[in-house]
Amino acid sequence: MDIAMNTFPDDPPTLGNGLDPTPIITRLSATPGVQRLPSPKLTLFVKRDVLTPEICSALMTRIDAVRRPSTIADSNGDAAYRTSETGDLPADDPAVIETERRIAMLTGLSPEYGEPIQGQRYAVGQEFKQHTDYFEPKGLDYHQYCALSGNRTWTVMLYLNTPEAGGATRFKVVDKLIQPEPGKMVAWSNRRADGSTNPATLHQAMKVRAGVKYVITKWYRERPWLG
Repeated sequence: MDIAMNTFPDDPPTLGNGLDPTPIITRLSATPGVQRLPSPKLTLFVKRDVLTPEICSALMTRIDAVRRPSTIADSNGDAAYRTSETGDLPADDPAVIETERRIAMLTGLSPEYGEPIQGQRYAVGQEFKQHTDYFEPKGLDYHQYCALSGNRTWTVMLYLNTPEAGGATRFKVVDKLIQPEPGKMVAWSNRRADGSTNPATLHQAMKVRAGVKYVITKWYRERPWLG
């Protein structure tokens, strides 16, 4: 499948790891079609049609090839807490390369701070209950996941399709419900203005009631990604 690459003709900017959110916020706010959540509690942006249908289709195929049961850090004993499937996408795949480039162009987040893109698949009844994307500094697995590259700063999530029913993303603290649409991006800072982790980023991948939902997620760290 040919992946079109002419939407963003220039080289991506490199605006850092997002711990200082100002340049990222400035770039996203100046981009046509980007909507910012009007809340002082959470820095969150939405933009439709970031990915083409062809790229979305290619990424869903890649996810199906590598998906496995999802896991969580610091298990809470709830076997139904995260019931989706997950897969790490190959960095040398043309659809993944183009997706990385589009994320970098839109956000300005420097690629070296980013984790590899991860795909998620939700079948009927599957969900990811309320959680934050950053690692709890006092959590049992904090050192395991954050010793090399630090904690997460920003999350960029892209929906690849629209399930027949359900599958919305709910940010409870700010009373925001985001419906999945092919190619729609949701990007948010996992920090408060002072750099501390932000509990208002608490969100839930709600149950799919009919069909299947596919998304991809890219997280950014305080230091360059080393695994």
